[in-house]
Amino acid sequence: MSARVAVAGQIARDLVLLVDEVPGASRSVDARLRREMLGGKGANQAVGLAQLGAEPVLLAVTGDDSIADELIAQAARDGIDVSAVIRRPDTVTGLIVELLDGRGHWRYVEHLPAAVLLTEADVRAHADVLAGADAVLVQLQQPSAAMLAAARLGRDAGRLVVLDGAPTDDGHRAALLAAADVLRADDHETELLTGVGPDDPDRVRAAAGELLAAGPGLLVLGVRAAGNLAVWHDPRWGEGHLLVPLTGADVVDTTGAGDALTAALTVGLLRGDPPPDAVRHAVAAAGATVRHPGGRPDLDRRALAA
Repeated sequence: MSARVAVAGQIARDLVLLVDEVPGASRSVDARLRREMLGGKGANQAVGLAQLGAEPVLLAVTGDDSIADELIAQAARDGIDVSAVIRRPDTVTGLIVELLDGRGHWRYVEHLPAAVLLTEADVRAHADVLAGADAVLVQLQQPSAAMLAAARLGRDAGRLVVLDGAPTDDGHRAALLAAADVLRADDHETELLTGVGPDDPDRVRAAAGELLAAGPGLLVLGVRAAGNLAVWHDPRWGEGHLLVPLTGADVVDTTGAGDALTAALTVGLLRGDPPPDAVRHAVAAAGATVRHPGGRPDLDRRALAA
């Protein structure tokens, strides 16, 4: 039986427009490509999990409009359990617009009102979903009180708890880190977490000790062009560190790389891979995702396991 993973995060409609250049003020440009798809960090991670053979269940919020109908139907076709997707009355579903230029640079315009974010009450109403999974993947771009509830429910049930992002320093940071087994952060989040610029892997590794002492047994931290730095100290995995360079893939769009990485990392750890193998496969998943416009993963579990 494949592993069941509960994902607490965002679902939204993604609109990707590929342009030759992002227009300046009072200017317009033609889009060379338009893609509309299921998106949001939570949904993207759930798609990646399903593509890698896990059984994801998504805890997220849509509105009660026709866009929600389309997104939920697509998620179900992607192999995602949508029974925990909450449809908020009198609410429009979230929208993320990405302008992507020909050099791989992107700009986001988001409409994610408070009504399409998870609340602590939403999470507690679905406690059985979180406690019944093998792992709980927590997206820290959601309100921290809700995500702390999700992480604690997973921790109390003895599940693998994976945090994605940087806990905001609003009184919940210490508790979130204490509830986590794994913390994954991109370059910007690495700097927020460590106070160290992500251009120096050695300094990031030195600063990682404080984070490990706070709770997580495994950190995977973006260090810009150098790649991803994994540092671990835990009875399950021993102690060590590893810098995994970015792949040599032609980069079209980096927006979905982190979601693919987090999904693949979670799958690898659940199947018992040691951190070096799990992180290498996760970075390969990220590399496979940057080759096309948009954040939706397109992963082949056989290729990544090779």
